[in-house]
Amino acid sequence: MVSTSRIRALGGPRYAVALAVDALGTGLLRPFLLLYGVMVLELSAPVTGIAMTVGVVMGLVCMPAVGRWLDRGARSTVVAASMLVRVVGVALLLATPAGNVWSFASAALFLGIGNQAWPAAHAALVATVAHGRERDAALAAARALRNAGLGAGALLATACLAGGAGAVLATAAATGIAYLLAAALAWSVHVRADPATAVIKGPAPRMRALLAANVIYVFCLNVPEIAIPLVLVTQLHASPVWSAAVFVANTVLVVSLQVPVTVLMSRFCRRTVLALAGVVLAASYLGFLAAASLGHGWGAPAVAMVSVVCTVGEILYAGSATALVTVLAPAPLLGRALARFQLSTGFGLAVSPAVITALASHGSAALWGGLAGATLLSSASLTWAGGGAPRREG
Repeated sequence: MVSTSRIRALGGPRYAVALAVDALGTGLLRPFLLLYGVMVLELSAPVTGIAMTVGVVMGLVCMPAVGRWLDRGARSTVVAASMLVRVVGVALLLATPAGNVWSFASAALFLGIGNQAWPAAHAALVATVAHGRERDAALAAARALRNAGLGAGALLATACLAGGAGAVLATAAATGIAYLLAAALAWSVHVRADPATAVIKGPAPRMRALLAANVIYVFCLNVPEIAIPLVLVTQLHASPVWSAAVFVANTVLVVSLQVPVTVLMSRFCRRTVLALAGVVLAASYLGFLAAASLGHGWGAPAVAMVSVVCTVGEILYAGSATALVTVLAPAPLLGRALARFQLSTGFGLAVSPAVITALASHGSAALWGGLAGATLLSSASLTWAGGGAPRREG
């Protein structure tokens, strides 16, 4: 449960409510956007998937502009704008006639822009109203709250699917209303950075090692949704119930443990925690490799058990990565630093499904061994390199 003090650290109860409503709306639509294209708009699955991918990738193009906007001192306005952009996306979605792929692609583009801009804007706002380790706890609390909202939204959307295409259409409309309400609440907080610290001086810190490592680390976010179901269903021939159980367990663990684990690890340097996250993730990938070798029968339960270790690694990563960026970047350049970080995150999330499926086609050893090796190398790079910025991450 998020305490009152942590909610205040997020900019007030209204902002916490805005986060919850926004997450609920995202949970309602994001997992079923593909189904909307297929069931409501009568598009083919491949065409729908390509349009969604293009929307995500093109959404990354807006990040430099978002970073510059944040560096001018804007905070809650950018958060609200990222939500309003998604309202436009939902409106276009609802107005798209059946069979019109270009209109659907435009809707996916606006949704992609909002989804990419929101994390950087939110992190900048939290960095403005909370400081030191309180900032880490606030970011962790926000992530826990967001995951709870996403999970609740996905459950509601799943229940609505029984109603067919009409219910999917109603779910999309509810998403638009949720985004609009969240935008109004976020804007009402009226948080800006001190104009004295919003003077732009020089380029943002490069943080090359951190950004490169983040591209690999972020693969862990797609492991419960893509890699584990792929292995369980296609290689171990297990019931899809196991995949659903792993996903639910991941959500519950993140919601319940993100804050306490982040607070517990606050005694250590953020860079050290991030490197440790890579070791834990790599160990879980090797655990998945061992579990997959057990074959049908014991394989599925073993994969489910190892997924808990993977989730712990994800929690360590999420609790330290963004917090590390906020302390590495000088205050006047925080927006551009967070934008660069979101670019690496978005790129990793965009390519990870293709990489995971390509590796899986060559067997479990290629999939889990490749992920483990790349993650360990990324973890080591964080220890060897200073990330291109002063070491203020204590």
